[in-house]
Amino acid sequence: MEKKNPQYLQALRQAMKENGIYAVVVSGTDPHQSENPPAHWRGREWLTGFMSENGTNGTAVITPSDALCWTDSRYFIQATEQLRGTGFSMMAEDGPDAVDLVDWLTEHVPAGETVGIDGMTFSVSAAQRMQQELADNGVKLNDNFPLFDHIWPDRPARPANKLFIHDEAIVGEDAGKRMDRVIEQTRTELANAVLLSSLDDIAWTTNLRTAGDINFSPIYVAFLYLDDQGRRILFVDDDKLTDDVRAHLNKYKVETRPYEAVLDFVSTLPKPTRLLLDPDKTARGIYDRVACTPVFGGAAVAKLKSIKTTHMLDALHQAMIKDGVALTTFFMEVEEKYPSGTLTEIGLARRLRELRLSAPTCVDESFAAIIGWNGNGAIVHYEPTEESSLAITGPGLLLVDSGGQYTRGTTDITRTIALGNPTDEQKHDFTLVMKGHIALASARFPKGTRGSQLDALARQFLWAEGKAYYHGTGHGVGFFINCHEGPQNIRLNENPATLEPGMVTSDEPGLYLEGRYGIRCENLIATVPWKTTEFGDFYRFEVMTLFPFDRDLFQTDIMTDQELDWVNAYHARVYDTLAPYLNDKQEVWMRAKTLPITREK
Repeated sequence: MEKKNPQYLQALRQAMKENGIYAVVVSGTDPHQSENPPAHWRGREWLTGFMSENGTNGTAVITPSDALCWTDSRYFIQATEQLRGTGFSMMAEDGPDAVDLVDWLTEHVPAGETVGIDGMTFSVSAAQRMQQELADNGVKLNDNFPLFDHIWPDRPARPANKLFIHDEAIVGEDAGKRMDRVIEQTRTELANAVLLSSLDDIAWTTNLRTAGDINFSPIYVAFLYLDDQGRRILFVDDDKLTDDVRAHLNKYKVETRPYEAVLDFVSTLPKPTRLLLDPDKTARGIYDRVACTPVFGGAAVAKLKSIKTTHMLDALHQAMIKDGVALTTFFMEVEEKYPSGTLTEIGLARRLRELRLSAPTCVDESFAAIIGWNGNGAIVHYEPTEESSLAITGPGLLLVDSGGQYTRGTTDITRTIALGNPTDEQKHDFTLVMKGHIALASARFPKGTRGSQLDALARQFLWAEGKAYYHGTGHGVGFFINCHEGPQNIRLNENPATLEPGMVTSDEPGLYLEGRYGIRCENLIATVPWKTTEFGDFYRFEVMTLFPFDRDLFQTDIMTDQELDWVNAYHARVYDTLAPYLNDKQEVWMRAKTLPITREK
């Protein structure tokens, strides 16, 4: 997608005037509230020019005199650059200069005017909050303004990629049992039917996947209806179904209907039907058409998906081995070619993708690789492009955040390495980040603990020196679904979801010095039982990722004996696990990278 010209703003403003709309709010998502929607629904990116392969968090507001795009601190640097010359200005969604979008609307839209949205791209909860606050100020909300029908020429079609069956032997549970479990949870929320809108929930429930609907996620565009009378209806475009997939659906008595038929369907459900809807995942445009009794809830369904079976965790261990071998080849090549001065950020991103996808079980990357050299490493969600890609020359820090979508699990790993001699400041900052990483990975905690209660463990050493990072420390990770998965996370913001055995979460503290360097150290960790005492059940984390940290970046004189022991034990496990899968040259390299580190004299 090319950067937009302000002429598109003129066309939008004309359409707004013709429809009696004073201000329009443009979401960055689709009818499923996807983090990274298909091209068909990436209208906010198309309009503003603020975009990336991984998707960007952003919401635009257009009035007769203003064009603004809200985003969070991960994207401030990127958004400022990409919005230049488009007619849009960036607004901070978080941080010290944050401005609440709805508050801004209530202050800038005159009473009696109308704000327009496309209700199919706003969740029920987001639209209701907006509508209530606007109404309190005498402003109306029109939730049926599909603005891109008016202004987007050559809009991409909905994706039509074929579905395939995710091997149920790997999953350890068939789709029939999963649908039964969803209905059981639905009953606990005093409903007798459920409409799943979230694409990862649907992929998990049906054990179906595809490649291409969503960048870097093997999930597919559909809705799924289930009720306690045994009806199972998948709303999906017919050309996505193969004979094998039809047989799979028939086996579990799943009827198929066209994707768009979901709107008419919910409008004809009998009043006694108590339809469970997740207000954060269901589109307002669907809710507006529901004729039966809606019941808001659905968190229990997301929790089902987040807890991996023993089969899945065993399979993820195998995916981590594949990932570790690919990363070994990659970082060996980086070290070998670095002195030649021929390496570039974008070249490394392409090479890493090639190495991962050389494994037959790797279907895709789990996101576009973040390869940041020196100053670019300080851009949290940086993706190298032809225009931004730096040559990797001279001394510095290289940040590599990447992952793979393997049929046996999803990986996500960040390593920061020194090329040339690191400075004392770089080593000190790296070690502060690692001390936080180790503290979180080593945590022991009682049943019922939330991620927000552990988050400070990873930040404490940075805070002690007046340093900080503002992204979350950990996000949930799916199993051959989305790299980012709820309901659990580890961040400062309160989240009622507790950490349960079987959940896989990232551990990724960092530090970013704009224009200089970025540091992030990330492993995936699984919550597992630890022990039961008179005080109840206690849990710990099992580290799943298998690749060493850069030994040359540790400042060991500020590390405790326990921290040194943790690094050495982890590196020993990495070597012991990966060595049988490496060739002789790789094994020698890995042995050197995992030698014990000792305290500096």
